[in-house]
Amino acid sequence: MTIRTLTLPSGQAIPVLGMGTWQMGEQAHNRQSESDALRHGLDLGLSLIDTAEMYGEGGAEEVIAEAIVDRRSDVFLVSKVYPHNASKKGTIAACERSLKRLKTDYLDLYLLHWRSSTPLAETLEAFQTLQQAGKIRAYGVSNFDAKAMEAANHLKGGDAIATLQVLYNLTRRGIEWNLLPWCRQHGMPMMAYSPIEQGRLLNDSTLTAIAQARGVTSAQVAIAWLLHQDNVIVIPKASRIDHVEQNYAALTLKLSIEELATLDAAFPPPTKPVALEML
Repeated sequence: MTIRTLTLPSGQAIPVLGMGTWQMGEQAHNRQSESDALRHGLDLGLSLIDTAEMYGEGGAEEVIAEAIVDRRSDVFLVSKVYPHNASKKGTIAACERSLKRLKTDYLDLYLLHWRSSTPLAETLEAFQTLQQAGKIRAYGVSNFDAKAMEAANHLKGGDAIATLQVLYNLTRRGIEWNLLPWCRQHGMPMMAYSPIEQGRLLNDSTLTAIAQARGVTSAQVAIAWLLHQDNVIVIPKASRIDHVEQNYAALTLKLSIEELATLDAAFPPPTKPVALEML
């Protein structure tokens, strides 16, 4: 199955469903199974892998390196820089460390993990330097609200921000008030992390009822709901082969108008501005 893609402002095509790696690389005895899961996802065509220097303090990047060792060209690779490393010099050094752990010479996308006390203009300057050197192909930000995105857009290099990664799932719909519309207006795909709320959504009665009626899992319903949203990329964690397969199967789960209405009733969209939420 060919996975649908969106186009970043940089012109790159990015798949709408990928594999997240938060909490990977933290336990040595899990590394082989985590790497195997990622490789299986690549076999299925899930070429987008999202990580960060924060995940396992570089451990997740090392797991990814094992998974992509002979297939880097098949992968759309995303990593993130810690805010405390976000100075110009610090960002460049952090990127070099990530590249070394990932055993690659470039990232497809490099993000600032969340807002920093360092002026964003300095981080953007570092991103542009890395881009010019061929170390990254595009750059973006994570955990920025609409006001921060508007301010960033007016900085030098800010108009080249390719994506925004934020917390977005059925229980965290506040971004629909103004942030998601802002991204759509600017032609900027949004990346949704924690699509099943770190597992807390799995036992919800509404999700469970829909899942049972369709013969699927609650996680697949939650992911399918996000895939239904325009301009959204979903990056569920994928540390086990069975979870990778379930996530992949969500691509073909088309929720009906009635099911979408039921989910809206159980998880209402915002009716006023909501402060940006993070996990």
